[in-house]
Amino acid sequence: MAGTDVNEILRVVADADYPAGKDELIRQAKRAGASKGAVAALRGIPPEEYGNRAEVARSVRLPATAGEGLTPAQRAEQAREGGRPGQSQWMRDVPKPPVQEELDR
Repeated sequence: MAGTDVNEILRVVADADYPAGKDELIRQAKRAGASKGAVAALRGIPPEEYGNRAEVARSVRLPATAGEGLTPAQRAEQAREGGRPGQSQWMRDVPKPPVQEELDR
């Protein structure tokens, strides 16, 4: 699933008619030009009815490389802070490093 991230998942299931089952989400993703990794990630979700894209995103398991481009400290902070109950770590806001906050002032 290299290169697959939650943004791709959200993009490829955007036009699905909700509520949608797993098989319909996979068909929609293929129609939307999803990568093999995104289709594989959708194949790994439980066979349930999903009411919206957020429910799909919470169910998709993404590889540890989904947070590439972030420093280890940012990934750790992302895992600890923010988000709603049940929200995937990868969907949480990425905190700015202290140096970036200082430069933004």
